[in-house]
Amino acid sequence: MSAFDQLVPLPGSEKSAPDATARQTPDPNEVLTITVRIRRKQPLSALVSTNHTVENVVSRSAYASQFGADPAVIKQVEAFATAYDLSLVEQSAARRSVLLRGTVAQMERAFGVSLTNYRTTDGTEFRGRTGPIHVPAELVDAIEGVFGLDNRPQAQAHFQVYNREEDGRIAPRASGVSFTPPQLANLYNFPTGVTGKGQSIAIIELGGGFRKADITAYFAGLGLKPPTVVAVSVDSGLNAPSTANGADGEVMLDIEVAGAVAPGATLVVYFAPNTDQGFLDAITTAIHDTKYKPSVISISWGSAEKNWTAQALTSFNQAFQAAAALGITVCAAAGDTGSDDSVGDGNAHVDFPASSPFVLACGGTKLTASGNAISAEVVWHESKTSATGGGISDVFDLPDYQQKSHVPPSVNDKKRIGRGVPDVAAVADPATGYAVRVDGSNLIIGGTSAVAPLMAGLIALINQQRGKAVGFIHPIIYTNPKAFRDITQGNNSTTTGNKGYTAAAGWDACTGLGVPDGKPLATVLGAKTTT
Repeated sequence: MSAFDQLVPLPGSEKSAPDATARQTPDPNEVLTITVRIRRKQPLSALVSTNHTVENVVSRSAYASQFGADPAVIKQVEAFATAYDLSLVEQSAARRSVLLRGTVAQMERAFGVSLTNYRTTDGTEFRGRTGPIHVPAELVDAIEGVFGLDNRPQAQAHFQVYNREEDGRIAPRASGVSFTPPQLANLYNFPTGVTGKGQSIAIIELGGGFRKADITAYFAGLGLKPPTVVAVSVDSGLNAPSTANGADGEVMLDIEVAGAVAPGATLVVYFAPNTDQGFLDAITTAIHDTKYKPSVISISWGSAEKNWTAQALTSFNQAFQAAAALGITVCAAAGDTGSDDSVGDGNAHVDFPASSPFVLACGGTKLTASGNAISAEVVWHESKTSATGGGISDVFDLPDYQQKSHVPPSVNDKKRIGRGVPDVAAVADPATGYAVRVDGSNLIIGGTSAVAPLMAGLIALINQQRGKAVGFIHPIIYTNPKAFRDITQGNNSTTTGNKGYTAAAGWDACTGLGVPDGKPLATVLGAKTTT
């Protein structure tokens, strides 16, 4: 038997059959590009665990040589590709990724899979697989995951437009309460005298796009100079604006919120396909970007933990651990459909990637204000399909920083105490939402999608104040809960059996530690006071 002939199942790569109609086998000559993710040469746990902040961050170049992929393993993967007539597209030791290209027939042979085309009831077409991926026995211990054979949609954008018409069209802003991001920065006591200058905020997008004219008009309306916005293509993803009824709403919300809070920051938008491969590659590209060097990442896309393969959960989580080692703060939306998280099986679920213990999970509130003062703020819960996500992870164990937070057992399994979601919260109810501009229309948009860029903007301000990035902030904020205003009213129970979580004094699985009190938070994170 020659090298690479014996293929064995790759643990964690199993996928269930899609909830869709099988159409036909793909054209065997169709060309695919897939990502092989290699295990890091030595573990990061000694440098980054969930019980301490990262005092001495690693440079990107030092990370690649110490914690990236072993060059010898990369060469092995390249030899495997050659043996199966696959071509090398690119490889990165830092991202621990080797991208390979080949036809459907070549990929099926190389990875021991059978690919089928599917169509969902809403007309979405994709390529899917069932069961495990197979890899050479010589490489099974070195490969963390293989992504891109199956390109079914992986995540949803966690935004909701206020006043959507019954036929699905979006009505321009009419009634309803709305806040501009600068108003929210003022209400939440964000640091003043700083703009995020010198900081880069990475924004991950899995569809849609932006138009410069909208950005110019929006910031002119706020009396602000527009931020610098750069589009980066990942896996052939493009800045492709279409209509306000699609993903453009997410893209513009993210840019306008982060940019209005930190107008001096550079916003780098990484566009990738909405697949597990595209999502992962966008994140690893942002983390290891040596050109723009983002210090904070905003993610407004996600899906319930049960919708991910074990290999994806591992690879994403390890990428977020790498971000912590590099001094990058990752903010992610906690979901918009309450404890059900759009699953519908009667159990409570949390959203990933927000549930990663290395991600700042962002929940949602309903905000009432009078002038420059907050009158009331409660858990966002307007309906079963409009409520903050939050709960107990089925995948990740209780992190060290939450040990004293009285995280309750899961409502599904009264014995399971896992990672509690979210960590923080801010306004997300579309009825008290964000005033934004999308494709020429002024809209009110809510959702925890808005909270992630709001927090990313705040972190950029604090980073400028400190003169260096705060990075992995969880151990600090959990020992300084008074830097947050506690939200104690409401619940997020949206399952058919009414399982869910209720707000209470201290941390809870609806709004986490609460809403940030910006200036005290900046102080506990070591920011220098501005004059």
